[in-house]
Amino acid sequence: MATATTYGARDHARAQHGTRTEAMPVVPAGDWPAALPGTPVWAETVAGGNYTHRVLARGTELRLTDLVGDACAHLLLLVDGRPWERLNTADTVKVQWNAYLGADRLLLSDQGRVLATVTADTSGRHDALCGTSSLLRNTARYGDGTPQSDSPAGRELLKLAAAKHGLRPRDLPPSLSFFQGVEVREDGALDFTGSAGPGTAVTLRAEQALTVLIANVPHPLDPRPAYTSTPLELLAWRARPTDPGDPLWDATPEGHRAFLNTLDFLTARGLA
Repeated sequence: MATATTYGARDHARAQHGTRTEAMPVVPAGDWPAALPGTPVWAETVAGGNYTHRVLARGTELRLTDLVGDACAHLLLLVDGRPWERLNTADTVKVQWNAYLGADRLLLSDQGRVLATVTADTSGRHDALCGTSSLLRNTARYGDGTPQSDSPAGRELLKLAAAKHGLRPRDLPPSLSFFQGVEVREDGALDFTGSAGPGTAVTLRAEQALTVLIANVPHPLDPRPAYTSTPLELLAWRARPTDPGDPLWDATPEGHRAFLNTLDFLTARGLA
């Protein structure tokens, strides 16, 4: 179809109506073919080397799936409307006495409150230590790290995602990543353990209203010379936040305190 004229361009654009591609958001989310445990609120497939973002209500559950086996979801969480409270990977690790992410782990802010819980995990290959790739590193390694290149850096994509919510680079702390693992050796060196394979998934539960930023790019320790990144599926649905009596609430003294801090803060503001 010719697009040299305004009419031709319009006709071409309208001809794309209803088309679905391998990587795209589906609107409304309820048109996604998969059956979900609750009302769908987000359905999207993020291409390798791309990013996405969304505000999720408290209690929403979000499932990330590595469809092919080479996705790496670099994740940032910020409290919606209060971006100064945001994911703190250092506190997430040290408060729970564990450097490895997985089921029943809490994702914490530096205020001692829970942003999200990991409710399910079939991958076990994640990283809370290294952060995401940078413009300088990707340029040195792949020849370019700008967002429009064939090898965009994770931080550059997260900056774009943040800008869609009025956030600046100073609002972006170190991220954590799902689906590409890192282990710490006895001498303190880091070993890249890669992916657990296609079809693995992680489910998060939002314990506060969150701005979610995700870049799907290779892990900075991935040793492969080629920029390797495959599609990431995101599905979210309405659910309930973790309440007293849930096994996660009392699983550890540290987690119990973090949940109490979260509930106390939200109750005082009429949010819980």
